[in-house]
Amino acid sequence: MPAKLLEGKPVADALRPKIQSQVEYFRQQTGRAPCIATLMVGEDEASVMYAKRVARVHQSLGMLCKEVSLPASASQEELEKALASLGSDEEVDGILPLLPFPEHLDWQSALLHLPPNKDVDGLHPENAGRLLLGMDTFVPNTPAGGIEILDYYEIELKGRRAVVVGRSNIVGKPMAVLLLARHATVTICHSRTENLPSLVREADVLVAAVGKPRFIRGDWIKPGAVVIDFGINTVDGGIVGDVDFESAVQVASAITPVPGGTGPTTNLMLARNTVKAAYRNHCLAE
Repeated sequence: MPAKLLEGKPVADALRPKIQSQVEYFRQQTGRAPCIATLMVGEDEASVMYAKRVARVHQSLGMLCKEVSLPASASQEELEKALASLGSDEEVDGILPLLPFPEHLDWQSALLHLPPNKDVDGLHPENAGRLLLGMDTFVPNTPAGGIEILDYYEIELKGRRAVVVGRSNIVGKPMAVLLLARHATVTICHSRTENLPSLVREADVLVAAVGKPRFIRGDWIKPGAVVIDFGINTVDGGIVGDVDFESAVQVASAITPVPGGTGPTTNLMLARNTVKAAYRNHCLAE
């Protein structure tokens, strides 16, 4: 029997009313809507598309979006000044640097100029540390959306074996921390992991965040496992995940489709973090 599809749209739709209510209350209290600023360096095609999607989602919720672009030739100093300027702008509540930046820029150093209280994707070291310690913080939006999907479809994590394939700072690592906080037993795999298929086969909950199209095959997956696929890869003009969906759907008990799985929840998590930042920066109770 094919796996149940863990679609993201119903999850996002369930989150919308509360966010819209919070936006309206903020408007009543401050005279304006919460505002996110996106910062892009160069014209990376994926970043351009994502910036448009961020603007569209925030505007659909009654929020504001300010788009800032620097040329691909921008210097480290120019990037850091742009982040600092947005940080001091009282009309901007959240800041989203659109990674990756051009290779000549040190993005990790630049992020130190991003105020933690406006870091709505949880990129600043302070927020990453707070997440690791189990403290309240801005959780990176993509893994936060994955957890929302698991919650919405009532998938139990306590005591289950979770395997995360991928160790990026914005998806793999924070997702592992979030799963650990839900009392899963977590294994992180990466490019140097030996015997990857055998480790994947142990997963009750499999998370794919490796950035390689159809990398994880169905015959690697434990029958009945739950699969969360964060992959977004372009193949022959279409979008596919990091998991080979056609073979995996015959083995797993539940799986996020690509597209239509984790994408919609990621966007709503970003909007929710922007509202959270706006409330806190204006000393309003959430």
